[in-house]
Amino acid sequence: MEKKKVTIPQVCHGHSRPVVDLFYSPITPDGFFLISASKDSHPMLRNGETGDWIGTFEGHKGAVWSSCLDNNALRAASASADFSAKLWDALTGDVLHSFEHKHIVRACAFSEDTKSLLTGGFEKILRVFDMNRLDAPPTEVDKSPGSIRTLTWLHSDQTILSSCTDIGGVRLWDVRSGKIVQTLETKSPVTSAEVSQDGRYITTADGSTVKFWDANHFGLVKSYDMPCNIESASLEPKSGEKFVAGGEDMWVRVFDFYTGEEIGK
Repeated sequence: MEKKKVTIPQVCHGHSRPVVDLFYSPITPDGFFLISASKDSHPMLRNGETGDWIGTFEGHKGAVWSSCLDNNALRAASASADFSAKLWDALTGDVLHSFEHKHIVRACAFSEDTKSLLTGGFEKILRVFDMNRLDAPPTEVDKSPGSIRTLTWLHSDQTILSSCTDIGGVRLWDVRSGKIVQTLETKSPVTSAEVSQDGRYITTADGSTVKFWDANHFGLVKSYDMPCNIESASLEPKSGEKFVAGGEDMWVRVFDFYTGEEIGK
């Protein structure tokens, strides 16, 4: 009888409180990277292929709800309960700028050309900061129907995806008109939403479910039940054949994209 192959899990230690956001960088000349945000207030940078720890960003004084990397993985951004979003040098870990807000910041996202940083949170306002003029006032898009939980750009720098902490669904905003043009419906509030590096899929997490949507026609492609409530999910950029998900059990788990089977943690 043929022996069943045993998969050895990849274990990503480090956070002392629940992981609430995960983000893969695009593939760079040095490989690709994974940044994780946690309620322990310390975003962590890891090798995207092995999960090995590279560094920890020190400076926030509250839970970090969101973190991301620019296209070259040279800069990182984070959104925190300390009423700020921070821009970091991803090579040194130094804070390059702190964008002050009037309430908790729950989400941040670099634009495709990395010239802008989008933020949102309890103020229900989508703000766009100019990365070439860090001290300039941000552009405000419009008022969200609820407190903003997630933000990301879709295909170009003219469309924004957002979700709310207390309302289900993901909303598509047209930056030019400042209006919602479409909603992807979910039963539970969406805690994570991202666009895959190849632009094919939108990955969302709501409750204990991870979903994949067609990023061009917005139909539901796949839906997987997870072992616990999930705060964040991200599709691996190199092959697109696996995704990571992290939540209230403080593990970062690896799953097969095609079957939903857990292949590591």
